[in-house]
Amino acid sequence: MNDPVIVGIIAGVVALAVGAVAGVLIGIRIGIIRRKKVAEAAIGSAEEQAKRLVDAGAKQAETLKKEALLEAKEEILRQRNESEREIKERRKEVTRMESRLTQKEETLDKKTEALEKKNDLLDKKLHDNDVLREQIEAELVKHQKMLETISGLSAAEAKDELLRRVEAEIKDELGARMIELEEQFKEEADSKAKNIISIAIQRYAADQVSEAAISVVPLPSEEMKGRIIGREGRNIQKLETLTGVELIIDDTPEAITLSGFDPVRREVARLALEKLISDGRIHPARIEEMVEKAKREVDAVVKQAGERAVFEVGVHGINPELVRLLGRLRYRTSYGQNVLRHSVEVAFLAGIIADELGVDSTIAKRAGLLHDIGKAFPHDVEGSHVQIGVNAVKKYKESRDVVHAIEAHHNDVEPQTIIAVIVQAADAISAARPGARREDLENYIKRLEKLEEIATGFEGVEKAYAIQAGRELRVMVKPEQVNDDGMKVIAHEMANKIKEEVKYPGQIKINLIRESRAVDYAT
Repeated sequence: MNDPVIVGIIAGVVALAVGAVAGVLIGIRIGIIRRKKVAEAAIGSAEEQAKRLVDAGAKQAETLKKEALLEAKEEILRQRNESEREIKERRKEVTRMESRLTQKEETLDKKTEALEKKNDLLDKKLHDNDVLREQIEAELVKHQKMLETISGLSAAEAKDELLRRVEAEIKDELGARMIELEEQFKEEADSKAKNIISIAIQRYAADQVSEAAISVVPLPSEEMKGRIIGREGRNIQKLETLTGVELIIDDTPEAITLSGFDPVRREVARLALEKLISDGRIHPARIEEMVEKAKREVDAVVKQAGERAVFEVGVHGINPELVRLLGRLRYRTSYGQNVLRHSVEVAFLAGIIADELGVDSTIAKRAGLLHDIGKAFPHDVEGSHVQIGVNAVKKYKESRDVVHAIEAHHNDVEPQTIIAVIVQAADAISAARPGARREDLENYIKRLEKLEEIATGFEGVEKAYAIQAGRELRVMVKPEQVNDDGMKVIAHEMANKIKEEVKYPGQIKINLIRESRAVDYAT
């Protein structure tokens, strides 16, 4: 470590290091000074450039400002010229309008003066008219008093008399006009309608007998009543329960009365009871057996009756359930007329009328046959037979024409097709022909009394008689109160009132009779 050589080397190295560091520091210092001088020179050059740019921008801005001011002055001048031109045109228009207004004012002034003159003249005329009216009214009062004195009638009485005479004249003219129009329309319509109906009736001249469901069962002896009743009434109770029909056993000799709303059930009970009487063995088990057998027989009869009716009319493709319902009509009656035979009759008449009119007779027959199908349902089904029938044929897919004809045959709805009108006419013909229907005595007498009461309620009617079993109303009028033309008016009003207040099958003929007699004696 104390070797002088090594020490000398180390000392040399240290000296070299110190010299190098000092050189580096001096270099750095010189670089910094030189860079500073370069930066100062660049800054000075930039400032001069910026000053030159600012001066150029100021000159350019001044130039643009002058150009903008010049353009603004030119625009202001242009707009001023346009405004002045528009103002001149407006002034001219205003001048023209002022001139026109002045002319109109002058014209209005002249018209106003003329109207004022006319108003003055009108006021003078109105005043003169008022004076004249007062004079006329005074003169009318004077003449009215004179007329009242001469005629012996007050003004009100004279007015009533005038109205009465005018009303009588109007009625006479109305009656004459109604007769004229009726004759005019009847020339073609009446003859043609009568011809078609007569052809239909002649071609279908079927013998009809009023049928009614049998409600009385004859007995071989009085002893049979006790056997039918049975011990403690068990036999009769069993029979009533199975059939739904009430058995009335009273003092009627050798007969039992069956009572029930449903004629089909009543027929089942009748057949079962006849079989029990014929067999002689009457006990609950035998009763049940006979009732079932009777039901099968009635069902077979119903089916056969429906099929026979369909075959007779010649209508095909009717649903089997509708055919069965048609068969049930065999046991239904309306005013004593068998509904099934009535339906067949309506079908034939509708077909004949349709042929005469050139309409499809097959649809007419089908609608006529089914028009009363709603009557086949039992009484516990709610609704009118029309609505029930409509629902039934809709259910079994009948055509729209058939449904509408059924719906309209009692005017529940307005007829919209010729088929519906034909079925209405055929139904009326079948129901209204002599002997077709019957009604009980009490209702018959009430209806006749009601017809006579309605007829005698009209002014000028002296007497009224319901004849031809209520099919005709014969009315005697007072000849001094009702003339020939007035009779037509009374007959028309009487017919309308009967339609509104009286229910009746078919139609009623109203026959007014006016008779004047002159009587004298030679002595």
